[in-house]
Amino acid sequence: MLRWNLDPGLLAALGAAALMAWRWKARGPFWAGFALIALLFVSPLCALSSALFSVRVAHHIILTAVAAPLFALGLPRFRPRGGAPLWAAGHILAFWIWHAPPPYTLALASDGAFWLMQLSLLATAFGFWASLRSSSPPLAIGLLFAMMVQMGLLGALITFAGTPLYAPHLATTIAWGLAPLEDQQLAGLIMWAPAAALYLGAALWTGWRLLGAPPPVAA
Repeated sequence: MLRWNLDPGLLAALGAAALMAWRWKARGPFWAGFALIALLFVSPLCALSSALFSVRVAHHIILTAVAAPLFALGLPRFRPRGGAPLWAAGHILAFWIWHAPPPYTLALASDGAFWLMQLSLLATAFGFWASLRSSSPPLAIGLLFAMMVQMGLLGALITFAGTPLYAPHLATTIAWGLAPLEDQQLAGLIMWAPAAALYLGAALWTGWRLLGAPPPVAA
């Protein structure tokens, strides 16, 4: 509980981002997402994610499936270039790359790779959620279901792996009462169920709004 991350570079970056968002007249949802980002990277949760892969996965899910859509809601004037399918593909690629054992190991061994991992996950997620605003409801629903399926598939692969895959956590989980394989299985289950449920919920909400939309008025 004492492992707060008060790195001056991180705090300066957060302050610069807050100032920029204030100049862009960001709305309430953005600031809720910003508070989550601060919690993820400044609070002891960040240090715990270095010990437990399951917490790292929860960290990434909050970053990409909670904070990123809040950013998109809070910056309605932002329009990313490229269509939603392109951003969805980019985010899926980034998520799978950074949760493959070799790139993940590199990210925990290098500060530069660590921040590249975090920024690429957040940027592609933000682009995906923001691009959904200009997508037709059927396309948005289809892409959200695709995100749900790929998240569940990656989670299942991690859950059913017979051996620990992530070397940085081989010696860090026992202190928390978990064997490395148990920690890895818990991480896979977090992807498989709660994370996939977030995309399912967004798809159902989009479909509900579509069904509740008033019919077009004949000219």
